[in-house]
Amino acid sequence: MFRNLTPVVRALFYANIAIFLLEYVAADFLLANFALWPVGPMHVYGALGFEPWQLITYAFLHDPSSVLHIGSNMLALYMFGPDVERALGRGRFTLYYFACVIGAGLTQLAVTYFIYHTTSPTLGASGGIFGLLLFYGLAVPHRRVLLLFPPIPMPAWLFVTLYGVFELFAGVAGTAQGVAHFAHLGGMATGILLIYYWRLRQREQLYR
Repeated sequence: MFRNLTPVVRALFYANIAIFLLEYVAADFLLANFALWPVGPMHVYGALGFEPWQLITYAFLHDPSSVLHIGSNMLALYMFGPDVERALGRGRFTLYYFACVIGAGLTQLAVTYFIYHTTSPTLGASGGIFGLLLFYGLAVPHRRVLLLFPPIPMPAWLFVTLYGVFELFAGVAGTAQGVAHFAHLGGMATGILLIYYWRLRQREQLYR
């Protein structure tokens, strides 16, 4: 089943699973130190507060009480990650994924600081995953994607577009509390900016 995984996707997959299992014995410590905590004074017992490294480490933590949280992220990584890595290569894929993770984290910090004040942390690989979804939709826009619920096939570009619109609506409307919708959008926006930057660099090299 996992033979088709590309090297970086495989490493991310196994790292996320291993840390999720570790959360069963050290959840309090991991969440207090490595989840993405909002900027500002903390009133949660044991919480370290925001630290720069959390912009990376939060993406390897998932809700220890929900297998669905990590399951949905790893399923998307398994489905879309290998094609994106093959298109970008290992180095650029790694840069792209973690840039989307950081962009998603910064977006979430800004939203929780200026709009939705909260002392709850953010965790999960979704920011990076949504960046991968965006690239996939741009790279192979007409490839068919089958939804799970409901099982409706649609082209990749439409799937990504609808998902992005839903996240924007859900974020503005405040639906599905506990889901970092703006972080998802931040991951997609970072992906767009990085792709645009690479294309500009490519054009500059062509005309030199």
